Amino acid sequence: MSFYAAPISKLIDEFSKLPGIGQKTAQRLAFHVLNTTQENAQELAQAIIEAKEKIKYCDTCFNITDKQCCDICANTKRDSEVLCVVQDPKDVVAIEKTREFRGKYHVLHGAISPMEGIGPNEIYIKELLLRLQDDEVKEIILATNPTIEGEATAMYIAKLVKPLGIKVTRLASGIPIGGDLEYTDEVTLSKAFEGRREL
Repeated sequence: MSFYAAPISKLIDEFSKLPGIGQKTAQRLAFHVLNTTQENAQELAQAIIEAKEKIKYCDTCFNITDKQCCDICANTKRDSEVLCVVQDPKDVVAIEKTREFRGKYHVLHGAISPMEGIGPNEIYIKELLLRLQDDEVKEIILATNPTIEGEATAMYIAKLVKPLGIKVTRLASGIPIGGDLEYTDEVTLSKAFEGRREL
């Protein structure tokens, strides 16, 4: 039995389908929408529709964009010799926020996961290899997530790319800033030892 009128229940149900949104947060969002002006509610609805209609993948790197070629790929000041391979468009944003990387990207849109039925053909690995045929790229930085799937994907790509004579590197992983050794798991500690550097 629903405690709300049908339109409110439907709104709550739709919000609860969003990742990280539980029933209580969905209710809070639904009531926020109800309490806002008609104009604000229409702007929210229009923004969702517009994003769904206009956002697509960059023809080159498969990052999300509203153009044929994203701003990063179109930027001639970026270093075309270094390519950072990430799993998701959100990873591009995270790396860009550091202001450290000046190369270009390739977005895989996932990781190899046999348990979920995701093989190399379900993500953009073939397109990555096609990009490497023009001899412009000298180094690939594998920045997939430090999970079993991310590591497997990085190893798979490394095995395909190394014979091409392109330098393949992996982002360092280990103990986060502010972390305590006693709370750090064994895998993270072993990665930290592998990635240690001289001071």
